[in-house]
Amino acid sequence: MSSTARISALLCTCVLALTACGDGSGSARKSGGGKADGYPVTVTACGKDAKVDAPPQRAVSLDQGSTEILLTLGLADRMAGTGTWTDPVPKSLEKANAKVERLADRYPSLEKVLAKEPDFVSASFLYTVGKGGVADRAKFTELGVPVYVSPTDCAGKDNDGAGDGKRLKTLTMDTVYGEVRDLAKVFHVEKRGEKLIADLKRRVTKATRDIDKAAASDTTLLYWFANSDAPYMAGCCGAPGIITRELGAKNVFDDTREEWPQINWETVADRDPDVLVIGDLTRKSQSAESAAAKIKFLETNPATKNLTAVKKKRYVLLSGQAMNPTIRTVDGIEQVAAGLRKFGLVK
Repeated sequence: MSSTARISALLCTCVLALTACGDGSGSARKSGGGKADGYPVTVTACGKDAKVDAPPQRAVSLDQGSTEILLTLGLADRMAGTGTWTDPVPKSLEKANAKVERLADRYPSLEKVLAKEPDFVSASFLYTVGKGGVADRAKFTELGVPVYVSPTDCAGKDNDGAGDGKRLKTLTMDTVYGEVRDLAKVFHVEKRGEKLIADLKRRVTKATRDIDKAAASDTTLLYWFANSDAPYMAGCCGAPGIITRELGAKNVFDDTREEWPQINWETVADRDPDVLVIGDLTRKSQSAESAAAKIKFLETNPATKNLTAVKKKRYVLLSGQAMNPTIRTVDGIEQVAAGLRKFGLVK
């Protein structure tokens, strides 16, 4: 069947509304009207409602952060595909992830997504379901496919300008927890969602309970995500800001609300951070993606080799997902806290 015919067929048949397993209690029951109990469910997705008429059975997640929430909620058997990756999944999710088809390492084509006959699409970033990404949300809406975009990419954030947007309000983990609750509600696994949130909160408390935040306030951090030519450094108020605030430290670029401003190395040298938090990415879309490539650059480049953090080799390596606003931001809190302890910078 040609791509045009396939899409036309999907437009005619729309989406399969299948019953689904509930919160560990077997098949979702149907009311007298033929709909699963508790449905339809509507969640607000970055200014637009996503209405789901039944628990999704063929979900497609288009960003790794969203994918990992669904996998952690035990929903691999109700996922038809994934896309847009920066890192391997945690070992605890490897078996579940292997059950779900990876449609593309970056953005899958709209045709490829539609070929999976999705009954729900989720994304971590507006760009993914906008111009330049997979397809605009309106395309999916025309097909009757509800689309959910993480509130971490739009709540208190301006995405209209260039780059990765600007934080008008400081992001907190509560927004990440809200995403977990929304997705758990869509799939009728609310208890699993609350259990995951409780576990994340416990881990944050454990990682930070013995840190003297007053003492840590003298420690400066710089977060480098990618690109050695025009490096993306973290501004004050996204996921790296969550990590920094939980530890009581200071981001050397906390004077900008841009999510990931591109900052020259001379400015970095002027700020001279105590610790470099480095993205260790496995994707291959920009220069210096891996931590090894970043460290090699830092230790040989004239503008960076004399930085305090470089001379003392104070590097903390994080996955890209830990530096994005996801459930793995908690990994970032744990790992940066451990690094500060190792370097003797916190008590």
